Amino acid sequence: MLRRMRGLYAIVDCDILAARGFAPMPFLERLLEAQPAAIQLRAKSAGARVTLALARAMSASCRAAEVPFFVNDRPDLALLSGSVGVHLGQRDLSLEDARRVGPALQLGVSTHRLEEVDRALSERPDYLAFGPVFATASKRDPEPVVGLAALASAAQRCRQAGVPLVAIGGIDESRAAQVALAADAGAVISALLPAGGLPEVTGTARRLHSALGGG
Repeated sequence: MLRRMRGLYAIVDCDILAARGFAPMPFLERLLEAQPAAIQLRAKSAGARVTLALARAMSASCRAAEVPFFVNDRPDLALLSGSVGVHLGQRDLSLEDARRVGPALQLGVSTHRLEEVDRALSERPDYLAFGPVFATASKRDPEPVVGLAALASAAQRCRQAGVPLVAIGGIDESRAAQVALAADAGAVISALLPAGGLPEVTGTARRLHSALGGG
C-alpha cells in the first residue's frame, strides 16, 4: 500500500507538454519542489526506447525526492526504469498479468463505472482511479463524465476495501476542494500548466496539493 497517497497525483503528459512548449524534465523538477503525493509519466506518442530513457531519468529524480513515480500502461518499462509502479487502463494488461511481469510493482488501475470499480477492487490494486469526474480535454476520446455523486459511491467502496481512491478528469483549483471531500487524491494534467509558464508550475502544484488534502 502506498504510504503517501493523499493530495496531488501529478501526471506528466508528454503530448500535452509538447503542445504547450514544456520540456518533460524541467517540468518534472518544478513539480517535485511541490512534493506531490505521486507522479505519473504518460507518453502515449513516444516509442518504447524513448519512454524508457525518460522514465529512468524521472524515476531517479523522484526517488531522490521521495515521491512515488509511476509509468502509464507499461509494466515492463516501469520495471526496467526502477519505477515504484505502473498505472493500468481498462484495455491494458490485467493486474494479474502485471504482477507476473513485476511482482514488486505497485499497481494502479483506471475505472469509469461503478461495476468496473467493484471488479478492480476484487483484484486488490494498490490504488484505484475513477473518472472523469468533470469534463476533460486531456484525452481524445474521454469516457462519459461520472460526476461527484458517483465519485462518492466509488469512495465508499474503496474505503471499505482499504484502497486509496484517486479522482481524475477536469480537476483544477476551483474544483479540488469538492474532490477532496470524497477522494484521497486528485490526478491533474492540464491544470498543472499555468499560463505564466514554467516558473509558475511549482506554485500551482502546491496550491492543488493543498486543496486536494495534501500536507
